[in-house]
Amino acid sequence: MKVVYTPAHLLHNPSVEIEKSTTHSPFENISRAEKIREVLSADTAFDFISPTQWGTAPINAVHDPGLLRFLTTAWSDYQRDVGAAPEVVPDMFYRPAQRRGMSQGQEPDSVTGKLGWWCFETTTPLTSGTYEAARGAVDTALTATQLVLSGDKYSYGLCRPPGHHATSSLYGGYCFFNNAAIAAHHIATTTGTKVAVLDVDYHHGNGTQEIFYDREDVLYVSLHGDPNRAYPYYLGHADETGTGKGARCNFNVPLPARTDDDAYLLALEPALEKIIKHGAQTIIVSLGLDTFITDPICDLSVTTDGFRRCGSAIAQLGLPTIVLQEGGYDVAKLGDNVQAWLHGLSA
Repeated sequence: MKVVYTPAHLLHNPSVEIEKSTTHSPFENISRAEKIREVLSADTAFDFISPTQWGTAPINAVHDPGLLRFLTTAWSDYQRDVGAAPEVVPDMFYRPAQRRGMSQGQEPDSVTGKLGWWCFETTTPLTSGTYEAARGAVDTALTATQLVLSGDKYSYGLCRPPGHHATSSLYGGYCFFNNAAIAAHHIATTTGTKVAVLDVDYHHGNGTQEIFYDREDVLYVSLHGDPNRAYPYYLGHADETGTGKGARCNFNVPLPARTDDDAYLLALEPALEKIIKHGAQTIIVSLGLDTFITDPICDLSVTTDGFRRCGSAIAQLGLPTIVLQEGGYDVAKLGDNVQAWLHGLSA
């Protein structure tokens, strides 16, 4: 299996995040991707390649062009207008309810105001290299996608930063551009075929859901921690099924705490049935391994062997499959878990 990897991710290297009313070392850090690279590089089943450059058009096809424009210069604008800061986070956030009964809000001129306009939470700091790293993750996803469109049965994009929390017009949740959504849109619009995005990250991919919620060409299916207790809290409920042409094209499976291998595989069955009924000809897997039993910020109980079984279950669909990395924060085991999942898929 070909693995697409770029060292551009090293450019996004924040030293702190703000989470649970504290500042601490980021759970999403460079060692995650480097551990995966280390493990897969030692396995002859995987062949590493570098991504090609795709430019900004695929990003703007999915995201508000203003988001790209902002992220291009936000860190340097902040240094110039506010002062030196290695990590940049919003001071406040725009919420439409602030302007209830008034005209629609508009993007402020100040960079501090712009931060709260385009970002939705505090754990996702901008650094000097964030934009370049995020562009590299998009190039990684699209290159992995092109491998499959060109005939490979499977491919793996080692994307970092991850992407599935980024909405059409907001970044957050460690995500800046939605790698999986950009890839899915590319397939759907260039081939005219249906695509399924299967999101197995512990955290619901609110961004991917929002982007495709009214579309029938891209099915979004997600297994995740119940949002009544799990980030992102406000989305990911079972009654969110799509709207308009996208009615019944969104399928959420909230999971209880301590869901183990057998229970997870059982929950995966209706998700895979949904993909078959949709008529998808390609699958994009948003691969989060934070469902692992010892993940530091999650509460499911999937094991390394459980990941292998999940990959094998998806392989039974017999569909071309693009796997794009999302979360997973037990760094010591992350490489082994990715390796097991991919071996399950390609066995």
